[in-house]
Amino acid sequence: MLYDLSLHMGYVYDVPASGARHVIRVLPLSLPDRQRLIAGSVTVSPTVDEKTSFIDFFGQQATSILLRAPHERLDIRMQARVMVEAPTMTADLSPTLDVLRRELAEIWSVDPTSPHHLTGTSPRLPDEPAIAAYARETVKPGQTVREIATSLCSRIHKDFKYDPDATTVDTTPREAFKLKRGVCQDFSHVMIVALRSLGIPAGYVSGFLRTLPPPGKERLEGADAMHAWVRVWCGEALGYVELDPTNDIPAGSDHIVVGYGRDYSDVAPVIGVLKGYGNQKADQAVDVIPVK
Repeated sequence: MLYDLSLHMGYVYDVPASGARHVIRVLPLSLPDRQRLIAGSVTVSPTVDEKTSFIDFFGQQATSILLRAPHERLDIRMQARVMVEAPTMTADLSPTLDVLRRELAEIWSVDPTSPHHLTGTSPRLPDEPAIAAYARETVKPGQTVREIATSLCSRIHKDFKYDPDATTVDTTPREAFKLKRGVCQDFSHVMIVALRSLGIPAGYVSGFLRTLPPPGKERLEGADAMHAWVRVWCGEALGYVELDPTNDIPAGSDHIVVGYGRDYSDVAPVIGVLKGYGNQKADQAVDVIPVK
């Protein structure tokens, strides 16, 4: 499927800000046999004083900008054309939990694709006993890793309500789990904590979701902004599988990957610092349009 993407992120400051340095991660990745970025650009207004691009540890393209002069508003725009192929769902060759632990122990690599980066805690995802108990309740004897991940994906979708007013970008997994409400970031963070508590490597995927559904299909939740879902390591034979707990579906040709990380902190679309005081308002608009 060929898509044209556009993203606008705007920040309005109560008092002009200055000395702003930000890192922007919004361009889709090129992934072998999955996704190809044909063309893409990131523009910023007002005119920046410095702009550099680099590839981060997990292979995501990032843009670093510096604005020295005072400015009342910051506008970031991304446009891209990307070709996406649905991941091929093969037979379930994933092991049981006991076998998975042995396979993990035999992996020595710590390169960016290593599942070892997706175990234990990470900056935004501490251990949460209540979520761990929830995960254990979901597991049935003899289930494979992919069956466990799929069951958790479905249960979170069923038990949680999609509510963009219930949480913020800083809501913790513990708070979201207690509320049983939130957005794609919350659904994904809770699922990742649950999987890791079982010893299953799981990470965060940032990206875009097709805005307009195919004929006869319901509109997917989370399509008006950047989306998030979960990447699960299902053993050496099967590798990584991506699941979307917000919509209870495997990631497919409607899911466009921007970046992979341990949690939101690794793939936040904009992070940075600036000089200023007072409040700021942010808005975001996304269009994912299939090209006929």
